[in-house]
Amino acid sequence: MSATLRAEGVWTALATPFRDGRVDHRALGALVERQVAAGVAGLCPCGTTGESPTLEEDEHRAVVETVVAAAAGRVPVVAGTGTNDTRHAVALTRQARAAGAVGALAVSPYYNRPTQEGLYRHFRAMADDGGLPLMLYHIPARTGGAIEVETVARLWQAGGVFALKEAQGHVDRVTRLREACAVPILAGDDALTLPFLSLGAVGVVSVTSNVVPDEVVALVRDALAGRRAEALARHERLAPLVRALFLETNPIPVKAALRRLGVFPSDELRLPLVPATAPVVAALDAALASLGRS
Repeated sequence: MSATLRAEGVWTALATPFRDGRVDHRALGALVERQVAAGVAGLCPCGTTGESPTLEEDEHRAVVETVVAAAAGRVPVVAGTGTNDTRHAVALTRQARAAGAVGALAVSPYYNRPTQEGLYRHFRAMADDGGLPLMLYHIPARTGGAIEVETVARLWQAGGVFALKEAQGHVDRVTRLREACAVPILAGDDALTLPFLSLGAVGVVSVTSNVVPDEVVALVRDALAGRRAEALARHERLAPLVRALFLETNPIPVKAALRRLGVFPSDELRLPLVPATAPVVAALDAALASLGRS
């Protein structure tokens, strides 16, 4: 597994373009090409940024197939397959594997709030029965429940896990996780990429890299190479855009930014998400202009 699926670097949590109510596969393929050209380490379709809760099962399969085809073996594709129904999560993982994904982004089950034993069995089923190595995804603000450090360590020791996307927003968890096990940690919050890397994380699953993949790749490369001053300068350069991209619920602002840049022909979302408000668009325009991307 480690020879073909390394966690280190920038993984883009891909937005899913829609047009007239349908997935815009041409725009999705163009987004993938832009990511690969910028040097990202991997791609994560069908996650939160990809509006996975509103994708039908056939759309989910088609999105993964499009991303795999566009990546053409140049970078790995790890597809979001987590749900709060273990049987459905296993089925989506099998489907993603059949579509060409080499790993599964596995968010903790939301709303039904399982115990830690339930979480352990859920992820084991995804890995064992789904047939793909997992990138665990810890984001309790969205799911309503935490994957405790001890459970992460237990899953890592049992095998079938290749990384953890850590999006709780607490930098001290990086140290606690590293004390407990050797799971590679990826920042799950763009604003905390540099602090996480300084504490031993190996990369980021980024929303911002949808918009400026070259900038995020350069930041992570500088940080991992120990070029602290350069990494800090890049972090500060990106900060206004990162703030703007999270002024409203992700992926509302990222879709607005991609449309402003001409990467997506539309900023269409699916209800209950609605397009960005005028103040958010203004903040995005200012941030993009500061990066010379207007």
